[in-house]
Amino acid sequence: MIDQNILINQNRHYISLNLIFGGAIKYFIVLSVFLLLTGIIMGCCSMESKIDNEAEKAQIAEVVRNNIGWAVNKDKELLFSTVTHNEKLFYFSPNDAGTIHGFEAFTNLTETFFMHEDFKGISSNVRELKINRSKSGDAAWYSARLDDYNEWKGQPANWEDVRWTGVLEKQDGKWVIVQMHFSFSSEQMAKKYEDSQG
Repeated sequence: MIDQNILINQNRHYISLNLIFGGAIKYFIVLSVFLLLTGIIMGCCSMESKIDNEAEKAQIAEVVRNNIGWAVNKDKELLFSTVTHNEKLFYFSPNDAGTIHGFEAFTNLTETFFMHEDFKGISSNVRELKINRSKSGDAAWYSARLDDYNEWKGQPANWEDVRWTGVLEKQDGKWVIVQMHFSFSSEQMAKKYEDSQG
């Protein structure tokens, strides 16, 4: 006859193993589901972040292109929407006479030169545009090559293959340019000098 105590001990051992392994399996299932959901959520956030980044870059590219393209229709309101309206606005022109400090100086140049009846915007082409954003998401910078075709008193007044860089800030939910730099390469300047000497 089987000892009753042995049966009781075996049952206790079986119940203990059941509790241990049953608990471990439940823990493993819960952990797996948690990790799976975490992965899905992180993947969605990453995808959303990538979409947001591309959308922000598209907005920045539009601001950059409008900053030059406005001239064809002399849409100065479009131009002014592309830059900051304070003293932080600054840009270097290829010659110092065109260098701008502040929004007031910028509006004066626009009214007296670009809006003058002798100035005519023909077309522009922004090439090799590269845009980067800060980790905080409220600042960006770009580089490009610019061909800007215009006339002054019926004569060509073009900027061809100009190196163009700039910095933007997101102010009140909109991207605006706060700093720019236009320049010609030394090779271009040397060629222009040679051409001018005949």
